Amino acid sequence: MSFTTLLKTNCGISQVSLETRFFDKRCININGDITDILALDFTDKILELNLESDQPITILINSLGGEINSGLLMYDAIVGSKAPIRMICRGRAYSMGAILFACANERYMLPNSELMLHQPILGGNVAGNASSIKSISDSMLETKRKLNGLLSKHTGKTEEEIDIATSFDHYFLPDEAIGFNLCDKVIDFAKIIDLIKEEEW
Repeated sequence: MSFTTLLKTNCGISQVSLETRFFDKRCININGDITDILALDFTDKILELNLESDQPITILINSLGGEINSGLLMYDAIVGSKAPIRMICRGRAYSMGAILFACANERYMLPNSELMLHQPILGGNVAGNASSIKSISDSMLETKRKLNGLLSKHTGKTEEEIDIATSFDHYFLPDEAIGFNLCDKVIDFAKIIDLIKEEEW
């Protein structure tokens, strides 16, 4: 669902989407499942904002995770952005969403938001001969090593510590997320308003 708002300009009052209004303030949303469509749209926006200016970009995330390859495309855009990325978790950032959150230059959580890490999950029914199943298993282990390596890079934890932390569905409230170096600071909603209004924190 796309919500709209009224914008007053020199030409009068026009109706624009909230997404457009936020984008004009260098603010992007990551909402819902991480898919190819969302990832391509996201990377296009990061590219456009980088071409426009090297001023900070604010990302608001509320996602249960999704496709790993799509998430890695978004990861590449975040860490490759010349404009600093400020990531704010409003609600939940689970699985791939938590990895995207952790890789930002500045990472903030609302007081009642939550992160969750776990191992990659194989969706659907697995079928095939022994060689095919072994190939799938090897690929899953390689993906696990890759994601653990990224989390290690952005948290300063060893890959062994990450492996233990992701061996189950590990939920992090803000204080625990800060302790694990997944998050930098807890902020209130008023700080988000200040940031989008381009006021100093």
